[in-house]
Amino acid sequence: MPVHEITDPDDARIADYRALTDVELRTRWEPPHGLFIAEGELVLRRALRAGYPARSYLVDAKRVDQLADLDTGDAPVYAATPDVLEKATGFHVHRGVLASFHRKPLPAAAEVLAAARRVVILEDINNHTNLGAIFRGAAALGIDAVLLSPSCADPLYRRSVRVSMGEVFAVPYAKLDRWPVGLDEVRAAGFTVLAMTPAADAVPVQRLTPAQRARAALLLGAEGPGLTGAAQAASDVRVVIPMRRGVDSLNVAAAAAVAFWELGRDDPVDG
Repeated sequence: MPVHEITDPDDARIADYRALTDVELRTRWEPPHGLFIAEGELVLRRALRAGYPARSYLVDAKRVDQLADLDTGDAPVYAATPDVLEKATGFHVHRGVLASFHRKPLPAAAEVLAAARRVVILEDINNHTNLGAIFRGAAALGIDAVLLSPSCADPLYRRSVRVSMGEVFAVPYAKLDRWPVGLDEVRAAGFTVLAMTPAADAVPVQRLTPAQRARAALLLGAEGPGLTGAAQAASDVRVVIPMRRGVDSLNVAAAAAVAFWELGRDDPVDG
C-alpha cells in the first residue's frame, strides 16, 4: 500500500478534508462534488462494505498499519502528523483515520417504499447528531428505510455518519421532493402515516390497531418545533408517547427509538 506523506496542511491533494468543522462550507462542498467524509476506522470499513468507492484516505502517520489489510485500489493513502491533520481539518482527529468517499445516486422514494414494510419520515431534521442517532436506531430497531423532507440535513455529513456509527450506510433513504404532498405517495404505497406529536388528543402509540401497525410510516419533526401543521394534516393518525412526571416530550432521537421499538415489538427476535 503506497503511502504519500503530507507535510503542508494546504496541500491540494487533501482538499477534500479542508475545514471539516465548518458546516456551511462542507454543505456547499460535499454534495455538489459528490463526496462525503468518514471518520474512524470502523465507519470507513462499513462504508467500503456498503459499496461506496473511496476517493482517498488521510491518516495519522502512526496509524497507517491499521489500513494495511485494505485493498485501497486507486485511492491514494495520505499520512501526516497530528499537527498537520488538525491544521488541515480544523479539529484534533483523535480517531486518527479519515477517508473521502464517492456518493451513490439516491434512489427514488417509490423504489425505497416498494422494498420496505416499515419506514420513518423526517421533516426538517437539521441537527446532525439527532439525524445520525435516528439512523442508528432505525437500523437497530427494525425500520427498513428513511424518507427525508427537502429541508432535512444531509445524512452523509461527517457528524451524522459518525453518530450513526456508519449505520447511515445500512438503511436505504430517499427524499420526498414535494412536501407535504409527498406523503400521498407514501400512503398510495400502502402505508399508514403516523404523525408523532405530544398533543393531548393523539393516540398513545401502544394503542395503535394491528391495521395501523401493519405498514407504518412514522413521521417525526425537528427538535423544538416538532411537526408542522401541514404535515400533521397530511397524516393519517396523530400518535403520542405517554409521558410521566410532567415531562412533555423527549429528544427526537430518543422518541424515535421508543416508537421504533413499540412498532416492532411483535417482530421475531433475531438470534
